[in-house]
Amino acid sequence: MLQQMGKAAKLASYQLAQCPITIKNKVLTMIADLLEQHCTAILLANERDIEIAKTQELSAAIIDRLLLTPERLMAIANDVRKVVSLTDPIGQIIDGATLDSGLKLQRRRVPLGVIGVIYEARPNVTIDIATLCLKTGNAAILRGGKETMHTNAVTISIIQQALDQAGLPKAAIQCIDNPDRKYITELLKLDQYVDMIIPRGGAALHKLCREHSTIPVITGGIGVCHIFVDESADYDKALSIIVNAKTQRPSTCNTLETLLVHRNIADKFLPKFSQIMADNDVVLHADPNSYEILKSCVANVFAVEDQHLRQEWLSKDLNVVIVDSLELAVEHIREYGSGHSEAILTRNLSNAQQFTNLVDAAAVYVNASTRFTDGGQFGLGAEVAVSTQKLHARGPMGLEALTTYKWVGYGDDLIRR
Repeated sequence: MLQQMGKAAKLASYQLAQCPITIKNKVLTMIADLLEQHCTAILLANERDIEIAKTQELSAAIIDRLLLTPERLMAIANDVRKVVSLTDPIGQIIDGATLDSGLKLQRRRVPLGVIGVIYEARPNVTIDIATLCLKTGNAAILRGGKETMHTNAVTISIIQQALDQAGLPKAAIQCIDNPDRKYITELLKLDQYVDMIIPRGGAALHKLCREHSTIPVITGGIGVCHIFVDESADYDKALSIIVNAKTQRPSTCNTLETLLVHRNIADKFLPKFSQIMADNDVVLHADPNSYEILKSCVANVFAVEDQHLRQEWLSKDLNVVIVDSLELAVEHIREYGSGHSEAILTRNLSNAQQFTNLVDAAAVYVNASTRFTDGGQFGLGAEVAVSTQKLHARGPMGLEALTTYKWVGYGDDLIRR
C-alpha cells in the first residue's frame, strides 16, 4: 500500500513543482472555503474522536490538542487564507554572481519533493501541513494518530476535493488511514519516494524516527521551556508574562514548564507569584530552596523531582527553581532544556544580551512570553513543526523550511579551461 502511495506522491510532486502560484492559491482558497462550508461535518467527526478519547481515558492535555471548536476551525481556515497572502518562495533567486569564467550562477529555491509527517492528536496539523506543502509545491503523505482518525478522514476528503476541482492530483495530499503502527516503520523506510520525515509528537515518536528512518528527519516540537526572572525584573510585568506563558494553553509545546528565579529576589517575588499561580489553579513543583518559601504561602506545592525538570507537563503544573546567578540559570537550561523556547525577564540590558548570547535554543526571548514561538505569530502563516535542531531548519517551520535550492548556471557556449 505504501509503495503505491509513495509512487503516486512522487509523481504528484513533479506536477506541483511546475504549478503556477495562481493555481496553488486557488486550491488553498478553496480549502479554506470548504472547511467553513463543511464545519458541521468536521465538528461531528471530531466529537466522535473526543468521545473515543474519553473512553480510553486519555489525558486532558491530549484531549485539548485533539479538540476542535467552531472558533478553532475558523482560525484554521483563516490561517489557510494567510498562507495564500504570503509570497511564494519557489523560484526565488537566493543569491548569484557572474564568475571570472563567465558563468552566470544562481542559487534558486525549489520544493523538497515529498514530505512524510507523523503526528498524534493534532487535527489542525492535517490542514497546516497540506497548506504549506501545496504552497511550496510539495506532496505529502500524512500519518495521523488513531485519536484523530474520524476528523482526519473528513479534512483529507475536503483537501482532495479542492485538488480535484483545481485539476491537480489527489495524491498530492494523502493520508495513511490504517492505525496499525507498522505503517509508521514502513513510511520511515520509503526513501525511494519520500524526501523528508517530520514527526510531531512525544519524545518516543522522535526517538523512533531518528533510530529507524532511512530518510532525513526534522525533529522538534518537544518544549521543556524556561523563564528566568533576574534580580532587576519588574514584578508585576514579570507575573503577567508568566501567567500567559503557563496558562494560556498549557497543552502546547511552547508553554512554560520551569520558572527560574534569582535568589536575591526569591523571598519577595515568590509569595506574590505563588498567589497568582493559585488563583490560576497552577500546581507548583519546587526545588528545596523555593519549597521552603512557597509552602508557607500556598497549599498546592510539592517537591520537584529530577524527571519533572526534563519533561513536558502539558498541564497546569509548573516547576520552580532558585538559582544564584544568570550563569547558573543558563547552566540549568543547558542541562534540562529541549532547545525549544527560553526567556529572561529583566530590566538590565547587559543581562539580556548575555542571556540571548549564551542560551542555545530555537527561540530566545527578552521580556516576552514563550507562547510566541508559533508560525502564525512569527508571520509565517501556518507551521509544519517547530524544529529544535540546527541543520536545514530551526524554530517554527514555515514556507522556506519546506524548500531546498539548486544551482543554475548560464553560459554563452561556455567550457571549463
